[in-house]
Amino acid sequence: MTGVAVNKLLMAAFVVAAWVGVCLASGAASAQDLDKPYVIADDGTVDWYTFSGFRRYHADCHVCHGPDGLGSSFGPALADSLKVLSYDDFLEIVTNGRERVSHSDFRKMPAFGLNPNVMCFVSDLYAYLKARSDGVLGRGRPEKREDKPQQAKDRDTACLPSD
Repeated sequence: MTGVAVNKLLMAAFVVAAWVGVCLASGAASAQDLDKPYVIADDGTVDWYTFSGFRRYHADCHVCHGPDGLGSSFGPALADSLKVLSYDDFLEIVTNGRERVSHSDFRKMPAFGLNPNVMCFVSDLYAYLKARSDGVLGRGRPEKREDKPQQAKDRDTACLPSD
């Protein structure tokens, strides 16, 4: 490995470690929440984190994976992928990317491990896509959402670089 590659790898590890530390400190996403990391009330109100995931997905992911996680000619339908991917698998792919090559196809997911606009919100992305995968959240922008809790504000302040 070259020095540049090692530096990138170390930076990615630092970003992920910082994100995990922020999540643990804020109490986000315990192991039991991974099967159902979203909260959707009977009236359709979604929790802040799922709403944040919707926003982040449509800011960074929909260009390749299509609107609402339904896929496109560039990337697979993540609403289907999360039927079989665990949170750990999802985190691995988002952090390090993925390349699939066959005789008739070449697909490459870029690594987002150094992108705080993705990594600081990867659990939110997972919550949104898992809700879509489980069929409990429809297409489009959720009509109702909870207000942003202090816990999310603290996480954002700790994780995102400030000017």
